[in-house]
Amino acid sequence: MVVRDELSDAEVDRIFAALADATRRDIVRRTLLGDESVSHLAQDYAMSFQAVQKHVAVLERAGLVTKETRGRERLVRAVPEVIQRAQALLDGYEQLWRSRIARLDAMFAEDDEPRRQH
Repeated sequence: MVVRDELSDAEVDRIFAALADATRRDIVRRTLLGDESVSHLAQDYAMSFQAVQKHVAVLERAGLVTKETRGRERLVRAVPEVIQRAQALLDGYEQLWRSRIARLDAMFAEDDEPRRQH
């Protein structure tokens, strides 16, 4: 069964590959707070403007940000919905693991019960 809001494997790969880099995570964080021009973003990193543009392009391909041209500026804006979908995926993994741990705890509790009775 495929849920409409579910991310494809390719989308998940692009999102987490993009977020694997600290600079890109920082760009997402900053653009969640408000639109930022690429030139303004570039001022805060010890890298070239072109390098920051490449980071933004990776984030854009992953769907984590959009870029809009306004006059001479290219404004970058985070896409919270994509981040929320990735968070939902991680929440699903967390629920799966918590369920497995709870089953293991229950199994160990059952094993301990006969020992306590002796």
